[in-house]
Amino acid sequence: MRKLLNTLFVTTQGAYLAQEGETVVVRREQEILLRLPIHTLSGIVCFGRVSVSPPLMGLCAERQVLISFLSETGRFLGRVSGPVAGNVLLRRRQYRLADEPQQAAVIARAIVVAKVANCRNVLLRANRELPRRCPELEGAAETLAQILDRLERTELDLDSLRGMEGEAARKYFEVFDRLIVNPDGFHFRGRSRRPPLDPVNALLSFVYTLLVHDVTSALESNGLDPYVGFLHADRPGRPGLALDLMEEFRPILADRLVLSLINRRQVRAGGFQTTESGAVLMDEATRREVLAAWQKRKQEEVQHPFIGESAPLGLFPHLQALLLARHLRGDLDAYPALVWR
Repeated sequence: MRKLLNTLFVTTQGAYLAQEGETVVVRREQEILLRLPIHTLSGIVCFGRVSVSPPLMGLCAERQVLISFLSETGRFLGRVSGPVAGNVLLRRRQYRLADEPQQAAVIARAIVVAKVANCRNVLLRANRELPRRCPELEGAAETLAQILDRLERTELDLDSLRGMEGEAARKYFEVFDRLIVNPDGFHFRGRSRRPPLDPVNALLSFVYTLLVHDVTSALESNGLDPYVGFLHADRPGRPGLALDLMEEFRPILADRLVLSLINRRQVRAGGFQTTESGAVLMDEATRREVLAAWQKRKQEEVQHPFIGESAPLGLFPHLQALLLARHLRGDLDAYPALVWR
């Protein structure tokens, strides 16, 4: 099992990352802000005006440490990674299955079932924790149960699967505002992206970006191509398989973290500002709070439902990528997508 390593988030504007032997050094002007051995890192995420030296990029590529570049507001810009590791036969198998709609639909359905089940579990758990049961949450959970029944009983093509996934997501987000029990200025009126139009959407988009980074790294570490997916159609520059795999994690890892930050008042509505274009952005202090909570959440030990062993949540994307690789090799009859219990 891969050791759980840390992701280095660099938010200091004007920072410069360089290599000194086996160490990553973070400087700003003449001041050294941080030194970290390369072997302790699984990824580096740079926000805004942050530069990385070519020698450090080369070292990170060699050691499979993914470097992602984001705007200061969290919009993905690009990444630096080394060669995809692993057996070329595994990647060729991945490409062949992705080109076969019927076989791709089998894996895609497992992913969609897991996502819908996890969304439903989030709603049911929240409803149990409320002082009074919420009819809207109960109704949405029942609708998701019906969608799950259709998914499990009916042979579906990829277009139908995408349609049902979209239907479930709409129903889930229709009641998402009911999950915010301590609003204090936070309200959710529907999913908005590119740009997010309220603080809740700004938080969701930001955490989803962090999740994509981790899932991409997990796939590459297990020899899979993150750009060739089964549920998400190929599109230049879009990591289709990373987006596939992260669907399982959105409700249980990303959405629950955002709700926890709001409901525990770890973030405040005053930590966001609206630009002239209507986009809502978080300030530096809020971004740091979210990143700290993200790293802490990844350290939590949880039992994996398929493997039956406890592991830090941060390892779960690697475990799912490993299980997918084993299925593609023929070691597992089906891909066991992550369904939260």
